Amino acid sequence: MEAPYIRLQLFTVVLLLSAGHQQVTGTQITCDPVQLSWCLQSIVSYLPPTAECCQKLKAQEPCLCQETSDPTFGGYLLLPGAQPVCAACNVTYPYCH
Repeated sequence: MEAPYIRLQLFTVVLLLSAGHQQVTGTQITCDPVQLSWCLQSIVSYLPPTAECCQKLKAQEPCLCQETSDPTFGGYLLLPGAQPVCAACNVTYPYCH
């Protein structure tokens, strides 16, 4: 049952990557919640994050509070597995108001 669930997640990620949910902040940082997809496997499976995950997560760090409200990927940042991934990537976990 786990394999079809992971396949469904990966299919969803690939599908959403083509959607391009990009926003630019006032400091010209491109906020793109789709970049969080690099970390989904680590977040949901409690696996160590990959170098690519950490790179993408670090680039999105200024946007994480904003991205928690993204209807597609924001919920993943609220999962218990997101905090250890942020810690492993040396990214401040978003405690947003």
